[in-house]
Amino acid sequence: MNVKHLFAVATAAALLSACSATTSLRSSDPKLAVEINEDAPLMLANPVNKTYKATSFGQYRFRASKEGLEPMYGLIPLKFNGGYLAADILFFAPAAFYNLREVYPFYEFDIEKGEIRYKKDEADPWMSYKPTPAEAERARAYFAK
Repeated sequence: MNVKHLFAVATAAALLSACSATTSLRSSDPKLAVEINEDAPLMLANPVNKTYKATSFGQYRFRASKEGLEPMYGLIPLKFNGGYLAADILFFAPAAFYNLREVYPFYEFDIEKGEIRYKKDEADPWMSYKPTPAEAERARAYFAK
């Protein structure tokens, strides 16, 4: 294999691996189950690590449920990734249609407060998000299919 082929393979592998992000999902309640898009329900008694594709226009809808409580519906907050945008502009502009937003590294679901907490780094303070009624309805309709 010549140097050009090796460089092309390495570049393609780096770009493809950069199109997903791993997150840690946890709950303030060990009996909480969370479904994200088409994933099977995840029991969050312990933190669960999942990998999700980056997206520019898509959403990750969720349903959090616990016996005895109404389910909580909404959209997972996503972070903008400026590094992907710079790489897309420099190397392959059409990729901007696929990878400008990705999951945060940490999420915590709190169904009793009706919120999701998220952060970039383990040491960061939690940021809170409460789904709007429109977001909750969109997620409810998605899971009703």
